[in-house]
Amino acid sequence: MFLTPYFTSKDNQFQFTRLQASHFAKKVAGDFNPIHDEDSKRFCVPGDLLFSVLLSKEGISQKMRFDFSGMVNDGVELHIEHKCTKQAAVIDANGKEYLQMHREGSINHDAKFIEHVVTNYVQFSGMNFPHIMVPLMEEKQMMINCQRPLVIYESMEVEFSRLDLTAPEVEFSGATFDVDGKRGLVTLNFDFIEQGEVVGKGIKRMVASGLKPYNQADIDDLVNRFNERKEGFLAQFAQAAA
Repeated sequence: MFLTPYFTSKDNQFQFTRLQASHFAKKVAGDFNPIHDEDSKRFCVPGDLLFSVLLSKEGISQKMRFDFSGMVNDGVELHIEHKCTKQAAVIDANGKEYLQMHREGSINHDAKFIEHVVTNYVQFSGMNFPHIMVPLMEEKQMMINCQRPLVIYESMEVEFSRLDLTAPEVEFSGATFDVDGKRGLVTLNFDFIEQGEVVGKGIKRMVASGLKPYNQADIDDLVNRFNERKEGFLAQFAQAAA
């Protein structure tokens, strides 16, 4: 399984180390959010990694909705609880829920199909910043706190017209940023395309908190720091692999 390097599984339970979660964020998703760094005081496992492991174990349904309700730390033992045939949740040993999945329709369990969909989606998802978020913030003239940026995954919905597919590609189809005081809801829309045909659609929602008036110099500094972190990691990784 392509996710094997990024989580540890034993007796129907799974967990993540900081290294596994950080490497998934950077190497698979292209996500350089500081909260996924190994040494971050606010560390959490990427929501896309949690989502990916769930799909690898449960398959891809024709219609799915995922709701995130908690941030996962390293070393937390998790398992999947089936509430009924259409509903499952990722919970810990104390019953705390972190991710809930509702699904309908047929299910595709083909490992290659799941890997392709998951990889394409998380690579698209990792483009949130700066490619999508910065233009949205500039348009609304509101921005996140550049010193302590915090954007939380809220939910995601996907619906395929059919599942006899092999390699659908994710394509961005627009975004909105709804601001309410210091809180904002970012909505990303995307399509699944196979052989030129739209075979599915999806919506990702994120909550941005601590918003403040837009300042171009602060945003430029944040983007520069993001790019420096990315270039530094890729250079270090390339050197280690040489």
